[in-house]
Amino acid sequence: MRNYGVIGFPLSHSFSPEYFKQKFLKENIEATYVAFPIEDLNQIRLLVKEKNLGGFNVTIPYKEKIVSLLDSLSDEAKEIGAVNCVKVESDPQDSEKNKLIGFNTDAYGFQVALNEMMKSKHENALVLGLGGAARAVKYVFKKSGINFKSVVRDKSKGDLLWNEVTEKIISENSLIINCTPLGMFPNEKSFPPIPYSAITEKHLLFDLVYNPSETLFMKNGKERGATVSNGLSMLELQADKSWEIWNK
Repeated sequence: MRNYGVIGFPLSHSFSPEYFKQKFLKENIEATYVAFPIEDLNQIRLLVKEKNLGGFNVTIPYKEKIVSLLDSLSDEAKEIGAVNCVKVESDPQDSEKNKLIGFNTDAYGFQVALNEMMKSKHENALVLGLGGAARAVKYVFKKSGINFKSVVRDKSKGDLLWNEVTEKIISENSLIINCTPLGMFPNEKSFPPIPYSAITEKHLLFDLVYNPSETLFMKNGKERGATVSNGLSMLELQADKSWEIWNK
């Protein structure tokens, strides 16, 4: 039996366990996939050894923090500075010598999901928020030649503060990506505080949140004619890519 999982804290509403459970049933795969809410990231090697993990996903708040605890990184993960997928290369002689290799499948998931919904070329984008997922989004934009500005609470960590996002800035950036947890269950009534009045049918709003399936960020955009999407297809794509990496 092969064992996999996801680490983060807290993990009460993680997408991955149910997704992999259905995948294993559908494809008749003998494997387990479990959520491991861990408060101390330094326990990761012990967890890998005790649960005999062949690989695991990483979610909030550890995508950036785990980097320093790994043996090596893929080129992409190195450039992004965040990891959401770890492959365990086991040493059959000594489990203490297992190697943990970090990958970033968020970038792949976002790139493919974005391409599928883009009806026209977008040259300028706003990335709302910080964190590992935002890093993956920025990496994709750099690679695709899309100019972007990040909207943050601390000016030293981005380009614009929330109160600096004007209607003019919204009209100049037709692609807006929400990388914050605003609007996510159980806080569905929250949403990124941007001037939605400047949104038009030329805008594309992509929310990395998937629960609920339509956030207020998306609803506010849709009401003004924008194309909108949640983060579900990105999550499915990154999960399948993780599975591919673990089984290479």
